[in-house]
Amino acid sequence: MDRVLVTGASGFIGSYIVSQGLELGYEVWAAVRKSSSRAYLKDERIKFVELSLDSEERLVQELQATGVRFDYVVHAAGATKCLRESDFYRTNTEGTKNLVNALVRADMVPKRFVFVSSLSVFGAVREEPVRRRRKGYGTGDTIAEDESIYSPILLTDSPRPNTAYGRSKLAAEEFLRGLDVGKFPYVILRPTGVYGPREKDYFVMAKSIAGHTDFAVGYSPQEITFVYVMDVVQAVYRSMTAEAAVGKAYFLSDGRVYNSRRFSDLLQRELGNPWVLHVRAPLWFLRVICWCGNMWMRMTGRLTVLNNDKFNILSQRNWRCDIGPARHDLGFVPEWSLEDGVRSAVRWYRENGWL
Repeated sequence: MDRVLVTGASGFIGSYIVSQGLELGYEVWAAVRKSSSRAYLKDERIKFVELSLDSEERLVQELQATGVRFDYVVHAAGATKCLRESDFYRTNTEGTKNLVNALVRADMVPKRFVFVSSLSVFGAVREEPVRRRRKGYGTGDTIAEDESIYSPILLTDSPRPNTAYGRSKLAAEEFLRGLDVGKFPYVILRPTGVYGPREKDYFVMAKSIAGHTDFAVGYSPQEITFVYVMDVVQAVYRSMTAEAAVGKAYFLSDGRVYNSRRFSDLLQRELGNPWVLHVRAPLWFLRVICWCGNMWMRMTGRLTVLNNDKFNILSQRNWRCDIGPARHDLGFVPEWSLEDGVRSAVRWYRENGWL
């Protein structure tokens, strides 16, 4: 039985990677911290190991103490919200370096190291429209290829991350790309916005709509993409064994493009169509709110939903990405439509008392 080690196992994506690994017949080791919640890691087949990603020396000892060799390592641990930019680098960049170096030093290089990165490493590229806005654009429907205003972000584009999170993930990718892939075989996955049961950021939108308010920003057209969590998990396990994937990076989405209202419209429908006040504010207003959020974080040491990183994410107009290489090399076929995924998420939120 092949063994897979999953870092960030207690997190949103990581917990699903663990569950799917068990279903596929792997011996799954969940890497957690002492403070990590194990609420979604109840299966008695899971083997646990506490790993200190902030220390290469301790990692070597902790890995060796397991007494086993891992066939695959999925590095899904990472910070998406931090008080300071240096905190992103400490977790997302240095944590990745420490884990890789520890695996090498412990003589535990896996058959495949799968790094869960993000589309955010590219930032606001290809923001210039390539087609004119058509009549009826913005009605909430899926955007057809010939109606799309922007061209998709390609793997050949030069990354220009505009968030601390994106910069820290890109730095981790650059570290991996500096390795001899023949001696340390890795794959990089870059999902777009990941949603589904247990996810907290899109839940904020669901809660807002349940409270009769939908907030959007910017007046220029926006094209966004999504990927359901189980489709990300599918790509993770496909990338473990796809020979063509070694040393490469892949975008992940459901293969469709939406305007900014589609997700909120589906949430509204699944919530029973409550009356909703749709508020669209100018970008300068969002900038002020996010600046205030950043000041609040500095003064209180508490994280806020709206901050400078969030401003850049919300103001970005083009989130299209080309998943053709993932389809070709990994055999990646998105199985979840946005409609089914939103329905699944809302049902879970209700059944677990979030809504």
